Amino acid sequence: MADEKKKQQGKQGQINIELDENVAQGTYSNLAIINHSVSEFVVDFVTIMPGVPKSKVKSRIILTPQHAKRFLKALNENVKRFENAHGEIKDYQQPPMPINFGPTGQA
Repeated sequence: MADEKKKQQGKQGQINIELDENVAQGTYSNLAIINHSVSEFVVDFVTIMPGVPKSKVKSRIILTPQHAKRFLKALNENVKRFENAHGEIKDYQQPPMPINFGPTGQA
């Protein structure tokens, strides 16, 4: 009887998360734009490609300040685990993006 109660208590603490096939494929992003108000953080994920002067937001995530802080902590912990397993992630300075961001070579 006690074992049955433990199983039920364990199930109550679980969250069943479903991953849609399209979402599971993911979306590539190499730029995140973060804004905030008093009540929320808004993170826009963008893909910028060389030679393409216009980009669109690929995904927008809206978080409460508490969830933003939890996300920051979880991301930081995962980066530390990654670096412990694979070495330091090199952070390099990118040159400022020109306003006319496009091809500059000549044929």
